[in-house]
Amino acid sequence: MSTADLGLAKLVGADAVGQPGQRRFRLFVLGQRPALSAVMWLEKEQLNNLSLALDRVLAQLSEGRILRTEAQAGPPPRPLEMPATFPKRPDYEFQIGRLLLNYEENRDLLVLIAVPMEIRMEARGQDPRIFLLEEDALSFLFTLEQAHELTRSIAVLVSSGRPVCPLCHTPLDGGPHACVKQNGHREIVQVMEEGDEEEEE
Repeated sequence: MSTADLGLAKLVGADAVGQPGQRRFRLFVLGQRPALSAVMWLEKEQLNNLSLALDRVLAQLSEGRILRTEAQAGPPPRPLEMPATFPKRPDYEFQIGRLLLNYEENRDLLVLIAVPMEIRMEARGQDPRIFLLEEDALSFLFTLEQAHELTRSIAVLVSSGRPVCPLCHTPLDGGPHACVKQNGHREIVQVMEEGDEEEEE
């Protein structure tokens, strides 16, 4: 997989655009050197799965010292927003089809690889198909502290909209819910181990 590399992130965050129930979610990243920027759109479930994956990795690396805060006293925190200083026209902008999370032990940094997706109509009368654009993947490095802040921000975003499942934190829409904590559905975020070979799509 060839990727565009933003290097170590100066800024990484998540926010939502629109009203609850109709919100669009995005990750935003600003690299240090070079100072390239990226806005990556994704579904709420993808964002929540990223948060859960980060929580697991942080808990493993810290031997349980860093854990997700499920509840707190007082009014709920306000969801974060993209800084006003973030570039209005980012260098990269796309819809995420797949996320890969890895840990570089020698540098004590996390790596996130975002693979864009594209919806195509191959032939008239056929249903549209989703294609992963592996050749256009984007990667960046970020610290464990940045990961902790990111997962906290995502938790605020998820809880500020529709109600969520108390087990897997997936938004509930009033219909049947397939809980990933109970039935083992495949997650959209893949956590890669050192030396893992990438899956073929």
